[in-house]
Amino acid sequence: MDLHLHGKIALVTAASKGLGKATARQFAREGAKIVICARSEIIEKAAAEIEAETGTEVLALRADVTQPADIERVINATVEKFGGLDILVTNAGGPPPGTFDDTDITAWENAINLNLLSAVQLVKSALPYLRQSTAPAILTITSSSTKQPVKNLVLSNSIRLAVIGLTKTLSQELGSEQIRVNSILPGWTYTERVEELLNARVVKSGKTKAEEIASINTSVPLGRMGTPEEFANVAVFLCSPAASFVNGVMLQVDGGMNAGTF
Repeated sequence: MDLHLHGKIALVTAASKGLGKATARQFAREGAKIVICARSEIIEKAAAEIEAETGTEVLALRADVTQPADIERVINATVEKFGGLDILVTNAGGPPPGTFDDTDITAWENAINLNLLSAVQLVKSALPYLRQSTAPAILTITSSSTKQPVKNLVLSNSIRLAVIGLTKTLSQELGSEQIRVNSILPGWTYTERVEELLNARVVKSGKTKAEEIASINTSVPLGRMGTPEEFANVAVFLCSPAASFVNGVMLQVDGGMNAGTF
């Protein structure tokens, strides 16, 4: 299936590893021009790997999405390098695990900046250029915890719901301009972030990592965690012109883990 992404310009944040990197790689495989950013210097390594595999030029930038000045710099560099912007994927590392009693106000403020306000600022900065695109799309990456809270993840369970509200509202407000806005709600997908969560679960439960993985797998009808590549395939499709009538969708990519009808 031709996704009609050749030559499109896509910005994926927090793309040095995990879901962001896999999504950027899949865009590159489809012929899109790619910009990726992350705080860590390994963003350059990620870009080199994607370029070597796909032959697509990738612009890699060091940036902290909690800093509005960094976001402006990334958007400006994207437009300067490639002449515009068609697709924005807002992604950020997850907030630390913990229960309500474990979590202080500073942690709440940091998580709001990381997971909500970063998306707000990215969209605000990108909109002038998305409005000039012939196939604009915004994708927010949230979590299946917005449908079914996960134990020991009070920050993610709470704040990512606000991003869902933002996504749905933007899909309504921007739809008349043909700017599609959707979200993916990933379930358990084996990434570095999940390694962190598994380690936290081991400390709290006293079980082994293998036992924790087995417990997670039994909660998924497909019997396993997903891979970053499986997530990326869906993300790239949703952002593509091939999904031109898909707007305001919160799509679970969780192997059927959430048992709710909606």
